[in-house]
Amino acid sequence: MKKRDKQIINDLERFRVMSRDDIVDLYFSHLKNPITNANTVLKRMVRDNHIEVSKAFSPYVYFPYNSTMKRNSTKIPHFLRIVDIYKQLKQYMRVSSFEVEPKFQKGLAEPDIFTTIKGTPFFIEIQRNIYSQKVMDNKMLRYESLCYSGEFSAFPFIILITDTRYKISSDVITVFQVPTIHEFMKNIQKKEKPKVRDSQGGGIKFKIG
Repeated sequence: MKKRDKQIINDLERFRVMSRDDIVDLYFSHLKNPITNANTVLKRMVRDNHIEVSKAFSPYVYFPYNSTMKRNSTKIPHFLRIVDIYKQLKQYMRVSSFEVEPKFQKGLAEPDIFTTIKGTPFFIEIQRNIYSQKVMDNKMLRYESLCYSGEFSAFPFIILITDTRYKISSDVITVFQVPTIHEFMKNIQKKEKPKVRDSQGGGIKFKIG
């Protein structure tokens, strides 16, 4: 099996599911005919039972072989958003750590992503739906409980990817609300001390590294 094939399989196992276009972006974008090449490779990998495919989406989406996820699962768009976050981060840095849905003790927070940005740990929450303030308050309480659990010597910052602004007030955790990772990364990469909106909606000075 080619090294690229193994990398595709490893990423499918990590992300649970990826679209054809995600795979093109990550592994074929440097080629003259990336879509044609990707289609040829993915068709062969499906034929050889290395991966599986669902044709219920356009473009097709792919799964690890023997994945238990339903081929029309409502979770698929969520996992595809996680892949998109990964692709956005790769535009700014080498992503050395990226864990999908890390698991902690029952009743604690359930982040979508754990990653590091410039050596600093972050949880990333992707909000595809509009939550009530009560639901968001309960989510933040679970993050505070995770902070107090002793799992981390330095608790990660939290990036909330959302188009809806929530009132979040905590002396324990730090939450940044942004519509995209692009906005967050552009802010922290400014030469002068970047300003990133805090959980109260105001501006705070924030420096990584």
